[in-house]
Amino acid sequence: MKQYKIYLSLLTIILLASCVSKHYEKTDDGIIVSINQSEDTALSKLRLQVLGNELIHVSATPESEFPKDSSLIIVPNIKTVPFNVSEEGDTITLTTETLKVLVSSNDGGVKFKDKDGNIVLAEKSGGSKSFKPIEVEDTKGYTIRQIFESPEDEAFYGLGQHQSDEFNYKGKSEELFQYNTKVSVPFIVSNKNYGILWDSYSLSRFGDSRPYKQLNNVLKLYDKNGEPDGLTGTYTAPENRGMSLVRKEASIFFEDKESIKNLPENFPLKNAEVTYEGDIEAPDNGDYKFILYYAGYVKVYLNNELVVPERWRTAWNPNSYKFTMHLEAGKRVPLRIEWQPDGGTSYCGLRVRTPQPSEEKNNQVWWSEMNKKMDYYFVHGGSMDQVIKGYRTLTGKSQIMPKWAMGYWQSRERYKTEDEILSNLKEFRERQIPIDNIVLDWNYWEEDAWGSHEFDAKRFPDPKGMVDSIHAMNAKMMISVWPKFYKTTEHFKEFDVKGWMYQQAIKDSIRDWVGPGYVGSFYDAYSAGARKLFWKQIYDNLYPIGVDAWWMDASEPNVLDCTDMEYRKSLQGPTALGSSTEYFNTYALMNAESIYDGQRSVAPNKRVFLLTRSGFAGLQRYSTATWSGDIATRWEDMKAQISAGLNFAVSGIPYWTMDIGGFCVEDRYVAGQLAYDKNGKENADYKEWRELNARWHQFGAFAPLYRSHGQFPFREPWNIAPKGHPAYESILYYNQLRYRLMPYIYTMAGMTYFDDYTIMRPLVMDFSNDKDVENISDQFMFGPSLMVCPVYKYEARNRNVYFPKGTGWYNFYSGDHITGGQTVNVEAPYERIPLFIPEGGIIPVGPEIQYTDEKPAGTIVLYVYKGKDGSFELYEDEGSNYNYEKGDYATISFNYSEIDGTLTIGERKGEFKGMLKNRKFVIVTVSKESPKPFVYDVEGQDVYYDGHQQTITLK
Repeated sequence: MKQYKIYLSLLTIILLASCVSKHYEKTDDGIIVSINQSEDTALSKLRLQVLGNELIHVSATPESEFPKDSSLIIVPNIKTVPFNVSEEGDTITLTTETLKVLVSSNDGGVKFKDKDGNIVLAEKSGGSKSFKPIEVEDTKGYTIRQIFESPEDEAFYGLGQHQSDEFNYKGKSEELFQYNTKVSVPFIVSNKNYGILWDSYSLSRFGDSRPYKQLNNVLKLYDKNGEPDGLTGTYTAPENRGMSLVRKEASIFFEDKESIKNLPENFPLKNAEVTYEGDIEAPDNGDYKFILYYAGYVKVYLNNELVVPERWRTAWNPNSYKFTMHLEAGKRVPLRIEWQPDGGTSYCGLRVRTPQPSEEKNNQVWWSEMNKKMDYYFVHGGSMDQVIKGYRTLTGKSQIMPKWAMGYWQSRERYKTEDEILSNLKEFRERQIPIDNIVLDWNYWEEDAWGSHEFDAKRFPDPKGMVDSIHAMNAKMMISVWPKFYKTTEHFKEFDVKGWMYQQAIKDSIRDWVGPGYVGSFYDAYSAGARKLFWKQIYDNLYPIGVDAWWMDASEPNVLDCTDMEYRKSLQGPTALGSSTEYFNTYALMNAESIYDGQRSVAPNKRVFLLTRSGFAGLQRYSTATWSGDIATRWEDMKAQISAGLNFAVSGIPYWTMDIGGFCVEDRYVAGQLAYDKNGKENADYKEWRELNARWHQFGAFAPLYRSHGQFPFREPWNIAPKGHPAYESILYYNQLRYRLMPYIYTMAGMTYFDDYTIMRPLVMDFSNDKDVENISDQFMFGPSLMVCPVYKYEARNRNVYFPKGTGWYNFYSGDHITGGQTVNVEAPYERIPLFIPEGGIIPVGPEIQYTDEKPAGTIVLYVYKGKDGSFELYEDEGSNYNYEKGDYATISFNYSEIDGTLTIGERKGEFKGMLKNRKFVIVTVSKESPKPFVYDVEGQDVYYDGHQQTITLK
């Protein structure tokens, strides 16, 4: 009887358990959770996929099943790791070795906890997922939004490269689309040591899901006489007998080729003086976020304060700048915009957002226009470096760039003839200014043959001989290859017959700016066949002459400048994968794949180098660098490149560069050059031009890639200033320093592959325990041992530098010691940039060279900075092939012990063809008691090294 009762009890338990319905289904790599749908949530299914102990893919859909689609940014065949699943009430918990992920079956809300149970990231209560149906070109999808909780002390970095000089995105917002000078990467890294990779290719927003609106849709406007419904617009043309016009402006929105038609008809805008003035009145109290869009010169005064000091952009390439003002409901505030257009066609706009709703304010918000489902990846790590490592696990390893790519690049817009490019390279060699690469920009073809990949025989009679001559001078050549084709070219027709050309520009007879204007369009890089054809045309026409690197301009794609967003979509679609609304941001990624895969298919062991004006998550796997586009030649633009480059680096793509000196030149600098050419006198503008370029080179020498480019005036060092001038001497100094630091720099290139390292590093990466560095956007670490502090103000001869706490610092030029944790005003003479080295820093210095592979570093001067333990692992390989992927490389470790006062040079690990087996190290020790300047030829402790470990007691 007792056994019978036990049997009945067990049977009852089993029956009751069988009646309890699980809210999830376990899969090979995670779980699928069914959500209890209600009026409050449209969510139906939520999926967690385990891609690593600290990598979780979250997908969500309002549909009954997940759509079968694949990611453009995630590499295939990522292996899962063991995990456990449990359920308690309405909470399902997925546990890996280091993470706990909790999902609510009621609303699909997700929380991420570390192994100790501390919340790392949580979706806002209720899940905060929204799905709004959208249909484009007969394809259905969803406009999506996700909100995460964000504590007050959180900081966000990444999102690609933008030009408003913003750094920490906490409490800020950014619209994510691709445009000239704007590169959007939907990845952020938090100071809480996690990252979010948002897997969407459509127009997206971070920080605020709402678009900016025209002023009159948010605020009451009053003209300068107090009359409602508009501001007063006053247009004066001093060069046209003082011609003037006054009218009421219902809004300030002249931002694209359509809206500028609302400017006064037939009014001569070139060099006009335009003022928009009056009052604005807010409907509610709060912080109003403004975005200024401008070309030409502009200033903005709000409440009689100068909130936007003078800014400038060339007429055809406007820029955006953001600012915030607290407004009180019902209170009129004076607004004045002073605008001087830069051309007959020019742009100006001011839009605004109301105070952000409480559910979004100061939280982490993601919004995208069109997705099949919601996808994001949670990446956790013990440091920002580990988070970026996780990002590259998902999106692909960064290849090691060719060693020659680490040298100096000279470019201009443009070398117009074969003789120009060769004679300028020859002068570099004659002047003994180190250089590795020279660039042939656009229009080497005949005027009406864009996309032919054929040279204009009158200007380039012997293309192969030209490239051979460049190689004979021990340099490489990069050539501009656009995804653009005039419709009259045979290459266009090859694409067109297959349906691989975007047609809108052809239908609308869009003409470009060359000569009389020619009609053409861009190829569809989303088609695998089109990508293969694009490479084939390059391979047939350009590869045989020996081109070393590929410059992929206008890869946003920029079919036409300054169009509204909807027309931009029309011009770049539909794509082979779907509508351009859905695939708006990833063109550059697909275009890079075409050349990378193409070159590796014909020369699998020759390193690829690509430079593209746009980019997206995953770009690094295609051996591709990005530059910041056609920026302006202004001090504020130079400063903006620092924060732009740092956020791009945190976005997981380690190779970035810019046009040193800026691309688009103010007229006053051109006039200064022409006046100097005529009379040999340096006027005030030309004096400033020279200093601007000197300061920009001082910064640019410490970018991941060191490259000068721009419109006239020419950018070769001797064209900026003559030998002996401080600008010339400063450029030469930092150029030579870059080459002397090649063992250090190339080691970092190796680290980007083997350690998923980041070369250009915001201070928050290395000093995360110091809250004071979280908003420092104008200093950075160049590798582990150099803190770079650019000078970006005209005639500044000093600047404030913050020295992060936790370490002491040494002045690069004197060796003097500075205590960390303080801000110091330091000297910054014309010819020098402030540089500092942390205690424990170890820096290898190579021989004097004119190009990267001129000679091996048989003698290395090794600077060791006392005060803390330090380490450095020198990396070397063959420099130009992929044998490193097979293990053909060598490393030598250096470890300094502060307690023992010793340096241990470790046993060499690995080998490669051509490796130096014996070399000399000259050890130079710097300490508080014995400061030493950083110089190249210096006496120290000589150590002869044959690959075996040695320990040296430092003097």
